[in-house]
Amino acid sequence: MSLLSTLLADLKTAMLARDSARTTVLRSLKSAITEKEISLRTDGTQVELTDTDVQAVLQKAAKQRKDSISQFEAAGREDLASTERAELALIEAYLPKQMDEAEIRALAQAAIAKTGAATPADMGKVMGALMPQVRGKADGALVNSVVKALLGA
Repeated sequence: MSLLSTLLADLKTAMLARDSARTTVLRSLKSAITEKEISLRTDGTQVELTDTDVQAVLQKAAKQRKDSISQFEAAGREDLASTERAELALIEAYLPKQMDEAEIRALAQAAIAKTGAATPADMGKVMGALMPQVRGKADGALVNSVVKALLGA
């Protein structure tokens, strides 16, 4: 079953259970996915999104929630931050398990050895080799900071 099918089935279940919080989040995700489908249309034909495309939409939504949480906490609005945390937890349930810093560090060291990078100026080469391996499984900002630390930037 594709990720989109799972999401839609869960939306239907949440609607039938009258779970308004879950329904709201899943509807917003469905809307974002539909928006992505429409943006990919070129000649008016229907575009079928892959699991990777849907995953990218979910990651964008998760990142938006994380940004909102930090802004709400900075403003002292714990009530809104807790709502965003609940939504983030729901979204993350559909995403693959994220890599921890140790796993990223090991892959980054291998990429540095493979590319022969030695200075912070070589960061682009390392990131180019590393990102396809971690895309969807690790936060880009974390990957960036690990590579910077390893290259001594």
